[in-house]
Amino acid sequence: MRFPATNTTPVEPAIAPGFWRSRYAIGLVVMAAVASYFLLTEHLAHTLGALPYLLLAACPLMHLFMHHGHDGHKHAPGNGAAPTPPAKPGEPP
Repeated sequence: MRFPATNTTPVEPAIAPGFWRSRYAIGLVVMAAVASYFLLTEHLAHTLGALPYLLLAACPLMHLFMHHGHDGHKHAPGNGAAPTPPAKPGEPP
């Protein structure tokens, strides 16, 4: 009995879309938007009363999360002095 030739190349499995592209995530975002709208419209006075405290709470959070651009506070040796250029080959250090 002879079997027909089959394609021997491996088939990649289909990758399921991530959570944020699923219908559950879209529903979650829509429900959060509706809840936020009603929370703000019905409790606007309470929300505006908490605004100064939210602004003060944002300061330490910004300090913690926005210092990644400073190379982790790694300072150059010499405490602020300009770094010396590397020696050329053949010159004494």
